[in-house]
Amino acid sequence: MTDLSGKVALISGAARGQGRSHALALSRAGARIVGFDLCEQIPATKIPMSSPADLEETRKLVEAAGGEMLAVRADVRDSAQTSAVVDQAMDRFGRIDIVVANAGIDSIDATIDMPDEAWDAVIDVNLTGVFRTIRPALRPMIEAGRGGSIIVTSSCAGLTPYPNHVHYGAAKYGVIGVTQCLALELAAHRIRVNALAPSAVGTDLALNPVLFKLFTGKADATAEDAAPIFQSLNLIERPWLEPEEVSNAVVWLSGDETRAITGIVLPLDLGFMIKGPFNARDAAMRLDGSSSEGLVS
Repeated sequence: MTDLSGKVALISGAARGQGRSHALALSRAGARIVGFDLCEQIPATKIPMSSPADLEETRKLVEAAGGEMLAVRADVRDSAQTSAVVDQAMDRFGRIDIVVANAGIDSIDATIDMPDEAWDAVIDVNLTGVFRTIRPALRPMIEAGRGGSIIVTSSCAGLTPYPNHVHYGAAKYGVIGVTQCLALELAAHRIRVNALAPSAVGTDLALNPVLFKLFTGKADATAEDAAPIFQSLNLIERPWLEPEEVSNAVVWLSGDETRAITGIVLPLDLGFMIKGPFNARDAAMRLDGSSSEGLVS
């Protein structure tokens, strides 16, 4: 078991989904948690976003499991806000050892019809937000001289193109560049930087009525209706990952067992990448009458 006792983990997008799962998993491994999230809707995304109650629920779950969590509402797009989160973390715990740049949104649009607002929102959260989550944490981590681990959430969409996700793909490819540049910069300080590339994960970002309709063509489609189409994309016969499976990798990359690993991109994908590129018949998606062979993580 990875032992993170005494360490402090900073997590963006902690209100629900993968971020909540990461907070719980890191806490169970012994880390104290600083979790933050916007907790309001960004209009450009059609998928409902988290609420203040969601973030409070994450805090309650961590504490019910015997952990400690500082929960903060903050926007990854705003440097002043992310810097304030780091300041609060240092005031409360006096250190940051682990950063999990996890916050992300999606908006599914054919490029020809994509509004500027959708491009800007997805790039701002999924790419710029990663930079603005990590940057303010670097100074206290470097000055402490203890090393550390930074983990970035990319996606299989950062390793292979998804139609109708040009903004999402640009961001997820981009954060791999951020990861590897930082791995070079921070190695001298014993701070490791790695990226995870999940395929579809069983959270609200992937399992929602918007995607179910796109996958099946039915307005009232359910997860059960969409599951066979999700599963058709994977080598392992399961439709999607569970958030805890991604969290297991986060904990592993946070611990001393992986102190020799930096600059990697780790697919967590049920064999999605090895199965090959998207097949329009497998994906069976429609967007404004055009074929859309994609899904999100």
